[in-house]
Amino acid sequence: MGNNTRATIYFSPDIFKAVRMKAAATHRSISEIVNAAVKETLAEDALDLDAVHLLRHEPVTTFESFVSDLRRRGTL
Repeated sequence: MGNNTRATIYFSPDIFKAVRMKAAATHRSISEIVNAAVKETLAEDALDLDAVHLLRHEPVTTFESFVSDLRRRGTL
């Protein structure tokens, strides 16, 4: 196990059964399945944060002003 940290995770019975079945079908441990899923989620979060960082200088438009502009242009 190396430098891994032990944690207790509570799954609903159906999710636990699915994870256990996937682990058996892929010859991986439940820990490997959960670690991969968490890493994927964190990687998606990192991409989202990168996108927010790139857009930080974009002008902010309120919903009200956007709708007013649509009305002014005759779209609404």
